Amino acid sequence: MTSSNEHHRTTAASGVEPRGQSQLTLGDEDTPSSSDLSTLVPESEEERAAREAEAQEAAAKYDAESRVRKDQWRPLAVVISGVAIFIALYHIYTAYQPLLPTLVHRSLHVSVMLFLVFLIYPPTRKAQAALWRIPDAILALLSLVPTFYLWANYEQVVLQAGRFSALDVAVGTLLVVLVLEAARRVTGWALPILAVLFILFGLYGRELPGLFRHRGYDWDTLAYSFYATTEGIFSTAIGVSATYIILFIIFGAFLAKSGMSLMFNDLALAIAGQTRGGPAKVATVASGFMGSINGAAIANVVSTGAFTIPLMKKIGYTRTFAGAVESTASVGGQILPPIMGAAAFIMAETLGVPYTTVALAAIVPALLYYVSLIAQIHLRATRMGLKGISKENLPAVLDVLKERGHLMLPLLFLLYMLFFSGRTILFSAAMTIVVTVLVAMLRKTTRMGPKQILAALEDGTRSALGVAVACACVGIIVGVVSISGFGVTLASAIVSLSGGVLFWTLVFTMIACLVLGMGLPSIPAYIVTATMAAPALTQLGVEPLVAHLFVFYFGLFANITPPVALASFAAAGISGGKPMATGLASLKLASAGFVIPYIFVYNPDLLLLDVSFLDGAAVVISAIVAILLLSTAIEGHFMVDMAWYLRPVIAAGAIMMLNTNLTLDLIGLGLVILVLAVQMLKARSAGRLSIRSI
Repeated sequence: MTSSNEHHRTTAASGVEPRGQSQLTLGDEDTPSSSDLSTLVPESEEERAAREAEAQEAAAKYDAESRVRKDQWRPLAVVISGVAIFIALYHIYTAYQPLLPTLVHRSLHVSVMLFLVFLIYPPTRKAQAALWRIPDAILALLSLVPTFYLWANYEQVVLQAGRFSALDVAVGTLLVVLVLEAARRVTGWALPILAVLFILFGLYGRELPGLFRHRGYDWDTLAYSFYATTEGIFSTAIGVSATYIILFIIFGAFLAKSGMSLMFNDLALAIAGQTRGGPAKVATVASGFMGSINGAAIANVVSTGAFTIPLMKKIGYTRTFAGAVESTASVGGQILPPIMGAAAFIMAETLGVPYTTVALAAIVPALLYYVSLIAQIHLRATRMGLKGISKENLPAVLDVLKERGHLMLPLLFLLYMLFFSGRTILFSAAMTIVVTVLVAMLRKTTRMGPKQILAALEDGTRSALGVAVACACVGIIVGVVSISGFGVTLASAIVSLSGGVLFWTLVFTMIACLVLGMGLPSIPAYIVTATMAAPALTQLGVEPLVAHLFVFYFGLFANITPPVALASFAAAGISGGKPMATGLASLKLASAGFVIPYIFVYNPDLLLLDVSFLDGAAVVISAIVAILLLSTAIEGHFMVDMAWYLRPVIAAGAIMMLNTNLTLDLIGLGLVILVLAVQMLKARSAGRLSIRSI
């Protein structure tokens, strides 16, 4: 058996840009003549370059973060690299030894990120000419003004207690304009438009009707609150971005440089590649792991999808289904502990609970989500008669571990530091970055020299730009909601509309989250929904952590929910499928994910909060069984195809089994046994009653 590196290469998820290569020829046909991959031959450099260019084009179409300047003037590129490396080193050092007051530290973070955004991202996709360097350089320099002003006048700003000067207002106005423009360039139009609507809401509250009416504020008051307090642009969101998020993104960049994503893909191929629908399972596992670290759904779709989507098509999955698998798995990575795309840290900071509490609570729901995905993939492959990748085209597990298994050590070290060391999250993240460099030195193939280390620092800062700017823009929304009390008003309206009934409150909250999260990156989507939708659930007695996880799920799933399913559309750009059809297929694949939040609201034991080991184990096992049955209903297959009228019956039975009521459990179990018995009788008459037909 040859080593894993001789079998294939895959792309590395370093945040925005896919890297790496594949040595497999990946076919484009939807229905190949053979369902195995024994005919794969080495892929040429031209074919690999064409495939990666196609993936990048798909990313640029749907992901604003990928639309960087194509050609960089050399002196300008040196400035960008120098600033990016400096700010990465600054954040790593301040994780160990803080240097500046909180407000100044946050303002420095925002200003430098804005500075880099205006130099890296063009005003529009077509504005690539050198002429644009001048106005963008002016905007970049103006981005540094708010920090210098706050730094020079820190005591005055802090002590003036709401009394502000015309210069304070001017600097605040400048910062708001710069943040809105930077957000437009990096995240697209949705977030800045939402922020502008909230600014108008703050200004004209007295003229608005009914639910939206409030006392109203003049621009001077709003501009000052956005700039000189921790309830605006420099709110908790940007505070977390300037501490936890950037450190973990830098950590992800170092993992990518060391070849961690290659190891994930190799290991997934070795374990699941030979099973039914193997490439789709590989995509699910690899995308889940990388999505948890980098927190960028669309970038994850592009980086891993460039390799996995053609493999899925090669064994016989349709273009639509292949794109749906990749997008659904990539989005789900952000609900997967321990990092959860950095959302766990914002949630912990917002709720004032330990990070470990959030991470532990999120484990079982994430497990159920991925169990559902893999079950549907397997059932689809069984129904279509698909096989996996032939053994000779797969790496061996031992070869993978021998070549890159040591790269798991930084993750294990991180888990130890976060859960058992008693040290702060910031110190743990900074130390893990150092450990990653040291561990990578153990083998020549993963070793990082000075150039790779500097490149990882720069990549980490570049990958953090989108999150930082989005968090700053969300700060505008949070500032208006905070000063106007709109969050409480909206929560009361949702509760009133539902008649105080928890189920309908959950439904209306879900709809609000899907709408508010439409077109937004996952972290700002969570902050917006947590600010405005979560209070509706807490008013009805739902625990705050449970409520925040509920809104986080649905704000996240907006990325795969038509009509604006950006992650699905990006996957369709790679697979060649129709974007809307891929979005609908993603929605079907993620169906269990839409049920899971309701389950843990009604049965919080699923989050393993204050439960004994035996009770927790019982809840987890019953939940896994129920999710598998629900996946069977969604896919409509168990041994043989399932009649349409049996699918809602087994779905209802599975959902009843998730209830804490013993009577409903028994009824649900009875319905499930009835449907499975019918399916087994049908399979027997068709001569397919065997374990291999499941």
